[in-house]
Amino acid sequence: MSRTTDILLTALAPVVWGSTYLVTTEALPAGYPVTLAALRALPAGLLLLLLTRRLPPRAWLGRTFLLGSFNFALFWALLFVAAYRLPGGVAATLGSLQAMLVILMARGWLGTPIRAGAVAAATTGVLGVALLLIGPDATLDSVGIAAGLGGAASMAAGTVLSRKWQPPVSALSFTAWQLTAGGLILLPLALIMEPALPPLTATNLAGLIWLGLIGAAATYALWFRGIARIEPGAVAMLGMMSPMTAVLLGWLVLGQSLTLVQCFGAAIILGSVWAGQRANRPSVGVATTSPVKSCA
Repeated sequence: MSRTTDILLTALAPVVWGSTYLVTTEALPAGYPVTLAALRALPAGLLLLLLTRRLPPRAWLGRTFLLGSFNFALFWALLFVAAYRLPGGVAATLGSLQAMLVILMARGWLGTPIRAGAVAAATTGVLGVALLLIGPDATLDSVGIAAGLGGAASMAAGTVLSRKWQPPVSALSFTAWQLTAGGLILLPLALIMEPALPPLTATNLAGLIWLGLIGAAATYALWFRGIARIEPGAVAMLGMMSPMTAVLLGWLVLGQSLTLVQCFGAAIILGSVWAGQRANRPSVGVATTSPVKSCA
C-alpha cells in the first residue's frame, strides 16, 4: 500500500475526533468527564478484545498500561481539565504543540533526525490553529495551561512509544490492549472523583456508541496502524485536522459563524499538514516501519 494511502487512512482518525466536541456538548450529560472517558474507552477495548481474541502477554503488560495511560487515561483527563479551565481555542492550540513535541521525542527515543522543514511545518500549524480558534477575548489560566501542555506531552509520548514498541499483532489488537488498559485506569478514578451518572437517554447512548465504537475503536486502530507505517512526525501533523473538523461541524450543524481570519487559519493548517508530510518523509533507503519486536 502506498504512503499516500496510509496517510489518508490515518488522517481519518483526527477528522472523526473533531466530532468529539459536538457529540459531547450536544448528546452527553455535562459534568462527568472522567466517567464518560472511561465509558468511551473500556467497552470499546473489551469489544475489540472479544473480536481479536488476543490478550497481551505478561511481558507486554507494563508497556500496555503505560501506553494506555499516555494515549487515553492521562491524555483524556488532562484534556478535560484544559477544556474546563480554558477557552476551547486556547486548549486546542496548546494541544497542537503535540507535533513539535513528537519531533523532539522521536529524536531522543527513536533517533529520528530533526529536520528544519518539519519544525517549520509544526510551528506554522500551531499558528494556523491559533488563528482558527482563539478569539480576542481569550483568557488564560495557569492550571489550564499546565493541563493543556501536559495533555499534548502525554499524547506525543504515546505516539512515539507506540512506534518504538511494536508488538507482533495487528493494529486492532494493539488498539484493544491500550483502550482496555486506559479504561481500567480511568474507571476507579471515575468512581472516586465523580457522582453516579443520571439515567441515560437514547441520545446519550447514541453519543457514547459513536464516541466508543467510531471515535475510539475504529479510529484509534487506524491511528496505530498509521504510527506503525508512517513517520511519527508526519502522523502528529495529521492531528491538526481535528480542530478543523470541529469548526466545520460547528458551522454546518450549530450555525456558528466563520470569519476571514478563521478561514485563513484553516488554509494555513492544510498547508502545514501537507508540508509536514513532505518534510517528515524518510530519506531514500531508510525503512519506514519499525522492526517487529518479540513478545519475549
